[in-house]
Amino acid sequence: MKMIAADYTYINGEYKKEFAVAFDDKIVAVAPFREIIERYPDADLIEQLHHSVLYPGLINTHVHLEFSTNKTTLKYGSFIPWLYSVIEDRNHLAETCTTERMEEACHAMLESGITAFGAISSMGLDLDACVTAPQRVVFFNELIGSNPQTVDALYSDFIQRYNSSAAYTQERVTPAIAIHSPYSVHPIVLKKAVAFAKEKKSLLSAHFLESEAERQWLDHSEGAFRSFFESFFNQSKAVTTIEEYLSQFDGYPTHFTHCVQAKKKELKKIAEEKHTIAHCPRSNRLLGCGKLDIGKLEALDIPFSLATDGLSSNHSLNLFDELRAALMMHYEMNLHQLSRQLIRSVTSEAAKILKLDCGYIAEGYEADFALIQLPEEPKEEGDIALWTILHTDKVAQLFIAGERYL
Repeated sequence: MKMIAADYTYINGEYKKEFAVAFDDKIVAVAPFREIIERYPDADLIEQLHHSVLYPGLINTHVHLEFSTNKTTLKYGSFIPWLYSVIEDRNHLAETCTTERMEEACHAMLESGITAFGAISSMGLDLDACVTAPQRVVFFNELIGSNPQTVDALYSDFIQRYNSSAAYTQERVTPAIAIHSPYSVHPIVLKKAVAFAKEKKSLLSAHFLESEAERQWLDHSEGAFRSFFESFFNQSKAVTTIEEYLSQFDGYPTHFTHCVQAKKKELKKIAEEKHTIAHCPRSNRLLGCGKLDIGKLEALDIPFSLATDGLSSNHSLNLFDELRAALMMHYEMNLHQLSRQLIRSVTSEAAKILKLDCGYIAEGYEADFALIQLPEEPKEEGDIALWTILHTDKVAQLFIAGERYL
């Protein structure tokens, strides 16, 4: 039995002062420090730090580890030029992105308190890194293919990758399914993939309405995507509409990523079907996609998580960098309310979205913790979420299943 104490412990959205947690691989008890000491006098007490806050481990619901070697290769500023650069440099980035580089990316996430993440895998190159990572990983095998002549081969490859990831569930890896996007997946094969997800009772994720170019293509088969599809696929018409694409997920809650260009009609549909959204503000900014209106999500009661996306469209996988970016991007919202909402988005909300038994500091949950140290004692409990976001780059201590990694 171990015991960890902090000046403040994040419990059900509140910061409890001078609490402690008794744990082995799971949380055994949460109570005021003196009570825990009396109940478990023989527990090993983890070293205490001044100005400390104990959080459940943070969760990054949407990250691409493939292409983690990208620094200055891909073109930022607008979505279509970025997409062309991905195609041009795809082989080079895949060849240089070794398992070791992806393991380094996983360790970087550890340092920013991430104890679980959703890995979106396009080629299966990141499976070994995810299997050896200490974090809990929901491994989203991604399906892509809009050309009817190639979709059967791509679907077969997708099934093979899914089955490969399913062999590692004992290693904290949960197999899952991702749909690349409405413009890149043929509706026939999409229907098969959703049916497969239902059969396997698998988590399902999908990119959706990331850019204005995507919206123009799906609505009118026009815009910047038209020349792209004509050049690469000899295709001058979108394979589906926004409404048709969304309807494929009816009755099966899905984690949609981005949704920056979603209008009220689509957001209402997402709310009605109990879907959720991954918000990636830095990626959206760097690819010129716009800003997700999280106020609309709140009004429609759509849960959202904050996620980093991958190094193909971001400069770090540090979740505190992402939190700060979101805090500044959504300048119209109340600062303290937004801070608390963002903390929930990378803890309890993210855990519910990925169906993980963590994200809370409560009896019976996984003993996944991130301990952070503020530069000084906060004057008010209501400021702690804000000070956490502003002043944290790396966590002081980190535990997964009761084992300390930092």
